[in-house]
Amino acid sequence: MSDFEIVIGLEVHAQLKTKSKLFSRASTTFGQEPNQNTDPVTLALPGVLPVLNREAIHYAIKAGLATNCKIANKSVFARKNYFYPDLPKGYQISQYELPLCEHGHLDIKVEGQTKRIGITRIHVEEDAGKLLHDHGDPRHSHVDLNRAGVPLIETVSEPDMRSIEEASAYLKRLRDIFVYLDVCDGNMEEGSFRCDANVSIRPRGQEKFGTRVELKNMNSFRNVERAIAYEVKRQEALILDGGEVVQETRLWDTDQGVTRAMRSKEEANDYRYFPDPDLLPLIVDKAWIDQLKTEQPELAHEKSLRFQQDYQLPEYDADVLTSEKAVAEHWETCVKQSPKTEPKKISNLYMTHLLKLQKDIPEALERITPEVASDLLNRVAQGELSLNMAKEVLDEVAAKNESVEEIIQAKGFKQVSDTGTLEKIIDEILAKNPDNVAAYKSGKDKLFGFFVGQTMKALGGKANPQVVNELLKKKLNT
Repeated sequence: MSDFEIVIGLEVHAQLKTKSKLFSRASTTFGQEPNQNTDPVTLALPGVLPVLNREAIHYAIKAGLATNCKIANKSVFARKNYFYPDLPKGYQISQYELPLCEHGHLDIKVEGQTKRIGITRIHVEEDAGKLLHDHGDPRHSHVDLNRAGVPLIETVSEPDMRSIEEASAYLKRLRDIFVYLDVCDGNMEEGSFRCDANVSIRPRGQEKFGTRVELKNMNSFRNVERAIAYEVKRQEALILDGGEVVQETRLWDTDQGVTRAMRSKEEANDYRYFPDPDLLPLIVDKAWIDQLKTEQPELAHEKSLRFQQDYQLPEYDADVLTSEKAVAEHWETCVKQSPKTEPKKISNLYMTHLLKLQKDIPEALERITPEVASDLLNRVAQGELSLNMAKEVLDEVAAKNESVEEIIQAKGFKQVSDTGTLEKIIDEILAKNPDNVAAYKSGKDKLFGFFVGQTMKALGGKANPQVVNELLKKKLNT
């Protein structure tokens, strides 16, 4: 164990799923040609005025309620002044002294232990644009303002995390909540869910925090974990070598696996915050908050607990199935439509087969609807298909989007469950293998698998395994 303790706080930016920007009607659609999603407000042309997007506030309040925050009756938008080429106004409209949401928390579970992580605040702000450096001329960069003005919520945690595992669990839990609420799509690669990590170390037992370093440019959970791990080792080596950690912002270099100095860390007074004179204070009445409380959906953690209770699923299964809202709803619909199949068996099918299919074929669960999955499970329960046959059909539906009946007919799938037909085949196999029959009866139980295999082979794998097992046990034990 290291002589140092890690201290981590996370600042998470989540893009809200509004159709228009925070203070204008410009589109927020991702993937447009550069500078298509702009208008006079986005471009900060003279004389334009911001008009607040009510839906963005609606989403922000939902996020605050789900993270146990207090929703402020009055919050204020401020100008955060700094110069970047992708910020046309020369300032960002954000919230500072009076944010919309404060004093929340999230409970996370790591290694079987539950820990509460404090949330300092969730405030609403607009995004900046983006600089493009890969247009062939190293002397010039280009500016894309499509993202400028897009509504964000920034969730600032307390420095309560003491390991990379805790930071990762918190980040994943926060993303799950925002996706379940349908306020953010959670896509880290597209930048709609971004994380900056404040990392410091201190000698074990010391109460005073060490000097923190802010890490940026992490676009996946894995990169967050790698960046923090590298930075901890860098700070440890620096201190043990007699040096001092400098407060700064560092970029994570994904290719090289290192952090690099970007700039000295600014303090709040460097930004010269002041209330935006073009925007009135935001007043949220209690009736609106109460209404949103009643509309809050069942979140991932709550759904997992219910799956464990209602369907007797193990905690691991329930957590996997509820990690994505669409998967959880798909699975539960399938369970309700498959009354003859145990929920645990359906969970096994999803976790070992359908979720793997989804990774290879993103449209898999759109093509394999709950109705398709339950139809095949019901056929298995009735003895029409074997489980392996059903899996082959699922593969074909996912890959080719054909109907179940078409695939069953094309492959000639028809499980043999007729006892008369099976008895005749089994009698022939036993007659051809008298030595193995005698050996089995003398105590070599493992030979039972041999007889099952021969029966399945004789029928091209289409024999009903349950009926085969019952008939063989009856004939071999008489």
